[in-house]
Amino acid sequence: MDPGAQIGHNVEIGPFATIEDNVVIGDGCKILNGATICWGTRMGKNNRVAQNAVIGGVPQDLKFKGEETTCEIGDNNSIRECATINRGTASRNKTVVGNNNLIMAYCHIGHDCVFGNNIIMSNACQFAGEVECSDFAVIGGGSLCHQFTRVGRYAMVQGGTRFGKDVPPFAMIGREPAAFEGLNIVGLKRHGYTTAQIAQAQDVYRRLYLCKMNTTQALENIQAELEQTDIVREIVDFVKASQRGIIRG
Repeated sequence: MDPGAQIGHNVEIGPFATIEDNVVIGDGCKILNGATICWGTRMGKNNRVAQNAVIGGVPQDLKFKGEETTCEIGDNNSIRECATINRGTASRNKTVVGNNNLIMAYCHIGHDCVFGNNIIMSNACQFAGEVECSDFAVIGGGSLCHQFTRVGRYAMVQGGTRFGKDVPPFAMIGREPAAFEGLNIVGLKRHGYTTAQIAQAQDVYRRLYLCKMNTTQALENIQAELEQTDIVREIVDFVKASQRGIIRG
């Protein structure tokens, strides 16, 4: 462990783990044997980093010129064996992972990604740089995500899916090529969404995917004809903000 690292109370560091300079590790973390916590990492409380994971590694981006950036990890995350999370570049200056996430073995989170809270990434998911993944998303094992893509809240991605367009909130995607498969109804019910709220989301997606309208026309129709509840606004705002376009039906 480098003497320049700041280590909180009750931190467990296993044999052969490496803690570099300019690292902050919060109280109650467990860094297991062989894990590497690289320069520029800022880690909150009660995280568990498993064997041979690498947190805060140098970005895999040819534009990176050694600028001082960070990898910021929140609280209560489980980062499993051989997972890698790179630090930021000059683009955003930091990679961010929030709280209570489960990042399973061999996952990769690229430079400048922004991950929210309570996300599950199953084994061997690979996320390129500058991806945004929102709260309670579930990413199936072996999924591949293109850079600059966004994943909305409570979205669910089938294992092995390759996707390069945005996954809107509450949606399930799968197949090859990736396509909209319906709502993540089970996930929504588990988190307390009512039948009426689920029906609101279904009505939005019927208009986006089943009616013979382009996306702009569908959004205009949704705003004109549907009650603008929180769920309706969340989906509409997400689609409007999309730079890459959303996954199609």
